[in-house]
Amino acid sequence: MTGVRVLDDAPWLKSGPTARVLGLLNGNGEEARVVGGAVRNALLKIPTGDIDIATTALPAEVTRRAKVAGIKSVPTGIEHGTVTLVVDAQPFEVTTLREDTETFGRKARVAFGRDWVHDAERRDFTINGLSVDADGVVHDHVGGLDDILAKRVRFIGDPRQRIAEDYLRILRFFRMHAAYGTGEPDRAGYLACIAAREGLATLSAERVRMEMLKLVIAQGAAGAITAMADGGLLLPVFGGIAYIGPFKAMIAAEHLLGVEPNAIRRLGALAVAVTEDAKRLASRLRLTNAETRMLDSMGHRWWRLAGMDEARARRRLYRLGADRYRDRLMLAWARSGQDTDSASWRELATLPERWNAPKFPLRAADFIARGIAEGPALGHVLGLAEDAWLAAGFPLDQAALEAIADQAVTRFNRDHRL
Repeated sequence: MTGVRVLDDAPWLKSGPTARVLGLLNGNGEEARVVGGAVRNALLKIPTGDIDIATTALPAEVTRRAKVAGIKSVPTGIEHGTVTLVVDAQPFEVTTLREDTETFGRKARVAFGRDWVHDAERRDFTINGLSVDADGVVHDHVGGLDDILAKRVRFIGDPRQRIAEDYLRILRFFRMHAAYGTGEPDRAGYLACIAAREGLATLSAERVRMEMLKLVIAQGAAGAITAMADGGLLLPVFGGIAYIGPFKAMIAAEHLLGVEPNAIRRLGALAVAVTEDAKRLASRLRLTNAETRMLDSMGHRWWRLAGMDEARARRRLYRLGADRYRDRLMLAWARSGQDTDSASWRELATLPERWNAPKFPLRAADFIARGIAEGPALGHVLGLAEDAWLAAGFPLDQAALEAIADQAVTRFNRDHRL
C-alpha cells in the first residue's frame, strides 16, 4: 500500500539546515528524505524535535559529500549506516536505507539497500514509517497516513515479530498511544504486548527509565497506564503495586494548579506509598541522584500533611522548601481519595505562592555570647532555638528573638545537668 500527500506547511523543508542537507544528499543517482517522528509531527501540526534523514547513499558517500560542502560529519553509528551531519549547530542523523537479513532479539544482521518500502517496513509503528522528500511529498508504504488521521498507533506488520525484535517496543507502544492515540489501544498490538510481557525483564533499567519518564507525562498517560495495569504490564516494570487512582488524581491536581507535568512526581503518585517504594523504584529504573532524592522526599510521611492548618503548613514549607513541600503535598492530596477540587487542598498547595518563609534570624554568635561553646553543643542549641522560633510563628522582633535564645540556652543547660 502506498499513499501520497503533499506536506505544504513545513517551511524547514524548503530552506534552512534541513533543506541544505537534503540538497547535499539528493542527485547523482542518490535520494534522501526526512523520516520518522519529524514527518509524523509535521502532519499532526505539533513541534518537531530531532530531524532524521534516510538516504540511498552509503555512509562513505555521505561523508564525502559533507566534506566537499564543508559540513562537519561524525560517524556516530557507522556500523549501522548512520553518520551525523552538523549544519548551523543543528545535528542530523543520516542513515543509509537498510534491510534486516536476519533478526535475533535486538540484534539484527543488516544489509544496506535502496528500497524505500523495505526500509519503512522494518520500523516499529505505522505513524513512524512515513517519509517526506525535498518537494514535500509524503510517502506512505505502511498505512501511516490513515492511522494519523484516526489517531491510531499500530505496529508495522506482525506485532509479535516487531516486539520480539526489541521488547522495549512494548513500552513504546503505550507511550506512543499516550502521545498520539485516542480511545483504546490497538487490539492486536495490545494483546501482543501482554503475551510478550516477560520480555520486559530483559531490558536495561536505563532504557526502561527513558520510556517510562516520557510515558507518564504524555497527554493520554492516564488511559495508557490504566491499560498497562489491566494487562499486567506494570508489575514487571515497578516490581510492586501500581496505584492508578492516585496517578489520575495527581494529573488532575497538576491541571487544577496549572503546574507543568513532572515525570517523577507522577511516578511517585503511581508507585510510591512509603519510602521503601521510592528506593525500590529508584533502583529498578536507575533514576538519577536528583530524581531519587525527589522521590524519596515525596514518600517520606506524606500522610502527615493531611488536614494541616496554615500555621503547621508554614512550618512544613519552611523545613522542606517550596519544591519539596509542593511535591509531597500533592502526593498526599492525590492519595487522600478526596475531591481533587477540594478548596482546602488547593489552599495548602498554593501556600508557596502566597507566603515566603523567612530565614532563621538567630546566629551562632548569639549563643556563643550566652556561653555556649563551639561544636556539637552549639549545633544542638541552635536546633532548639529554631524549633521554638517555628512554634512561635516565625517572629522577627528583637524582644521575641532574645527570649527564644535565652529559653533555648536554659533548656540546653537544664537537660545537660540531668
